[in-house]
Amino acid sequence: MSPTDRYRRPADLPPRIPVFPLRGAILLPRATLPLNVFEPRYLEMLDDVMSGDRLIGIVQPAINDPSDEEESPRGPVGLRNVGCVGRVTSYQEVDHARRMITLTGVMRYDILDEAVTDLPYRTMSVSYDRYATDLNEGLGEEQVDRTNLLRVLRSYLDANKLEADWAAIQRASSEFLINALCVMCPYGPEEKQALLEAEDLKCRADVLVALAEMELASSGSSGTTLQ
Repeated sequence: MSPTDRYRRPADLPPRIPVFPLRGAILLPRATLPLNVFEPRYLEMLDDVMSGDRLIGIVQPAINDPSDEEESPRGPVGLRNVGCVGRVTSYQEVDHARRMITLTGVMRYDILDEAVTDLPYRTMSVSYDRYATDLNEGLGEEQVDRTNLLRVLRSYLDANKLEADWAAIQRASSEFLINALCVMCPYGPEEKQALLEAEDLKCRADVLVALAEMELASSGSSGTTLQ
C-alpha cells in the first residue's frame, strides 16, 4: 500500500496546511520531491508536521526576482494560487541543523487565504475540490501518446548528453513517468507552473513534450521531427 493511498477523497486532507514556498519547484500526485531543510523556521515546521499529519504544501512564489538569492521567500511575498500537498515519506536527521526529507505528492490545491498565526512559517487555508481526480491513480493514462513522449524524452536526453535507465522508464506507468519528469525537469518557474496547473494527465504530457521540443528546436536538435 502506498503511503498516500490513505487519502481517498478531498475531505481526508486538512483544510489548513503549512506551506514551503520554493521557486522553480513543484510537486505532483504520487511523484517525489527530495528537500534539504536547514532554515530554522522550516526545521520548526518539519518538527510540527512530523508530530502530526506529516503534510506540507509546496507552492511557488508569485514573483521571480532574480536579485533574491534565497531558496524560499522571506516576508509577505505573494504566492501562486495553485500548489500541491505532499506527505513526508522519508526523513533523515543529518545533524542538529539539517534534515533530508522526501515528499510524496498527494493532491493539488487552490489557496484561499493565509492564516494569521504566531508560527515562524506560513500556513494557508486551501481547497482541494477542483482536483478530486488527483486521487485516482492512473486516471487518463490511456489518452497519453506514450510512444511520442518516449521519443521526445530520448531525443532530449541525447541532445543534453544525459544517461537514463531505459529499462526502468519502460516499466514505469505513464502517470508516474510524466509527473516525475515534470518535477525533475530543469525548466523555469512559469513552465513549471504550467505543468502543475495542466488540467489532466494528457494535457500535462502535451505541455511537457512541447517544452522539450521547443528547447530541442532552439538548440538545433531534431526535436520537431518527432511528431
